[in-house]
Amino acid sequence: MPTGSLRIGTRGSALARWQAEHIQQLLGDRGAAAELVLIETQGDVKSGPIGAIGTQGVFTKEIQRALLDRRVDLAVHSLKDLPTEPVDGLQLTATPPREQCGDALVSNRFATFPELPAAARIGTGSARRQAQLLHWRSDLDVLDIRGNVDTRLQKLDDGEYDAIILAQAGLMRLGLADRIREVAPKEIILPAVGQGAIGLETRADDRDSIAVVSQLNDAETLAAVTAERSLLAALRGGCLAPVGAWARFENDLLHLDAVVLDPTGRERLYANSHGLPDAPVALGQVVAERLIADGAEQLIADSRI
Repeated sequence: MPTGSLRIGTRGSALARWQAEHIQQLLGDRGAAAELVLIETQGDVKSGPIGAIGTQGVFTKEIQRALLDRRVDLAVHSLKDLPTEPVDGLQLTATPPREQCGDALVSNRFATFPELPAAARIGTGSARRQAQLLHWRSDLDVLDIRGNVDTRLQKLDDGEYDAIILAQAGLMRLGLADRIREVAPKEIILPAVGQGAIGLETRADDRDSIAVVSQLNDAETLAAVTAERSLLAALRGGCLAPVGAWARFENDLLHLDAVVLDPTGRERLYANSHGLPDAPVALGQVVAERLIADGAEQLIADSRI
């Protein structure tokens, strides 16, 4: 780490800045000064559905490049956006305590998922949410939506949609929890891999930064997201595939539920397992193998067409 402040690389969106400022405060509480360095990513400048941009890491690659180029010392990511493929020279050093990981119904007309009428216009930019919603209710009109949280809420308020689905964590972090009407039951929508978690990435050879940043790690969060990311890596699904996963601790064991769907939601594969907390990678691989045995690889391939 250079003399002076730890340089934190982050996107400039309101949510990304909240996360980076949160990490800045946590570091400050531990006596480590830090400053923010705003970095524009492909996902910030390109229009259209994220899946159509045609690459993983659309919200992370430029920040990782700045880290490798030593323009920043720490990258703060929404962990659900961080590809599972390792980048030479970088490492995931810490995951602070995870926020709630659910998917939230936001609507000015309907208070619960069961209240949604046939042909209700539901906005989501996620293939994972879209496929799970359509599997649950094929009569819904699930539409694409882009933009940051404020933009999406404005589109809802302008009447373009009857409801939208947003990450519970993002709404809570931005002080918008009052917009949440209901959190989707996990039987309807399993969250994205890493949803609600913040990933702190450093250079693998930067011992000073690693020593400081590792103080922010939460062991249970790391175990849970490691199991989820291991699952996604074994499926070779990528961040944009219709894959949902939910790892959590119950009775001192790590449990993992996962789904893979075809893009239309007609077919849904489900698997789950549990294991010891010190073997999250193996747990993710076990669940992935069960899904692969049921045909998950073909469903993921279909999502890329």
